Amino acid sequence: MNVLDFDYNLPEELIAQTPIKKRDTSRLMVLDKETGEICHKHFYDIIDYLNPGDTLVLNDTKVLPARLIGEKEETKAVIEVLLLKDKNSDTWEALVKPARRIHIGDVVSFGNGLLRLTCVEVKDEGIRVFKAGYDGIFYEILDELGTMPLPPYIHEKLEDKDRYQTVYAKEVGSAAAPTAGLHFTEELLERIKDKGINVVYLTLHVGLGTFRPVKVEKIEEHKMHSEFYSLSSEVADILNKTREDGKRIIAVGTTSTRTLETIYGKFGEFREDNGFTDIFIYPGKEVKSIDGLITNFHLPKSTLIMLVSAIAGKDNILNAYNVAVKEKYRFFSFGDAMFIK
Repeated sequence: MNVLDFDYNLPEELIAQTPIKKRDTSRLMVLDKETGEICHKHFYDIIDYLNPGDTLVLNDTKVLPARLIGEKEETKAVIEVLLLKDKNSDTWEALVKPARRIHIGDVVSFGNGLLRLTCVEVKDEGIRVFKAGYDGIFYEILDELGTMPLPPYIHEKLEDKDRYQTVYAKEVGSAAAPTAGLHFTEELLERIKDKGINVVYLTLHVGLGTFRPVKVEKIEEHKMHSEFYSLSSEVADILNKTREDGKRIIAVGTTSTRTLETIYGKFGEFREDNGFTDIFIYPGKEVKSIDGLITNFHLPKSTLIMLVSAIAGKDNILNAYNVAVKEKYRFFSFGDAMFIK
């Protein structure tokens, strides 16, 4: 398949720059993957599409305030560092701008020396590995010095950094938010539980690769980035019971979907598991782990629009996106939602 098969025309003014005032009042497009039928709702209506015994799977990863602006100690050059992956022992993989200025042994200082990063390895595509030096608790220092690494298509300043976190964010480690979950409020989740729907959590730490464009012409040649995931035995048991009872598993977001499909593909059932996944889901690949998906509207020609096309069919998705443009839905991270049922 050609990457251009997943293109669509999106007016720039439909890219949401700021979060909506109340999370669950965003719009919700409901798409029937069998018929292609579309309904227009609000996100708080999602409860009407969930049945007792169904299981809702959310990603509880928490976004690091990982964007840091500092200076190279030797030259005082301004350096931007985006922490991507904790490699343990205070060693971090990071994206650097301008990367050409940072070589092995160079030190970047932040907050007048509150945090010092020493380059210990040079990698491709602007990636550097740093050893961190600081006094105190690293994540408290990061919270003081860092800002949220918003996607490149968002140009407005985020006034409340908690709005780029889900209300259930818990496990620190993401470079980007699992944005389908941004629509949930604590009250809506309680109402869902009260209806007899299981609400469970897994973890997948979203990497910066989620924003990287597909640069090959044939999508089958694209190499996916690798991300860490974890699923507990308790959640695995609930998911297997859901299947046994003939109820539905509804994933919240492409990150939850990729985790569930990775584990189900390994074992043919759900089991406690953790590791790294680079699974790439696109049309022609059968998705066996879930029965429905809550997701946002994704970038043209992205791996995410390919994933939802694998679930609902490319023609259904592209038609739905064209309808969303016509109806002036808000797109991408702070935008509106879609429920594929």
